[in-house]
Amino acid sequence: MDYDEDNYLMLSGIQHFQFCKRQWALIHIEQQWEENVRTIEGQHLHEKADNPYIREKRGDRLIVRAMPVKSSKLKISGICDVVEFIKDNSGVEIDGAEGKYVAYPVEYKRGKPKMNDSDVLQLAAQAMCLEEMLLCEINRGYLFYNETKHRVEVPLTNEIKNKVRSIFKEMHEYYKRNYTPKVKTGSFCNNCSLQDICLPKIMNKRSVKSYIEGMINE
Repeated sequence: MDYDEDNYLMLSGIQHFQFCKRQWALIHIEQQWEENVRTIEGQHLHEKADNPYIREKRGDRLIVRAMPVKSSKLKISGICDVVEFIKDNSGVEIDGAEGKYVAYPVEYKRGKPKMNDSDVLQLAAQAMCLEEMLLCEINRGYLFYNETKHRVEVPLTNEIKNKVRSIFKEMHEYYKRNYTPKVKTGSFCNNCSLQDICLPKIMNKRSVKSYIEGMINE
């Protein structure tokens, strides 16, 4: 596959992939999607954070919303909900701002603090894009949880970043092959917006092809 930017994977897909590889493939390879309460709540929350027309200056802190980011190393692109630039002589220069700044991504999440693996990996991927774009090192970020209106600091270690690299490598392999993995059911299926498309109970016993052929022949 020619890795021009049109073929970059969506950064946010790493969260779908960690939740369920099949869900990720249905959304990002087969282009299927359905809404449920969780996805609608998430979209509403991000609409409030992702306002590209807002750039705030609060003292030594510059806040940029809906900042597009990308990485040619990971072959991904996406949008950071919020990036905070804090004035620091050890930081980097920012267009349109005086002085030097260090950058920290802030990802908005619905519900209460849970610090699950997928949230941390998504935040780390955002930081890795910023590192590549700004030629800097980012060792922490923040997860803001809407229900408590509180944010949690997340250390972004080399171990976490190496895991991000490994996961995106696997995602690219699936994407190149146009491959949708078979389902592995679990209690998490009850919270998936693609239950009716994935049909986990049926797919555990029959292939998608045989199910569709059966429906046509009935």
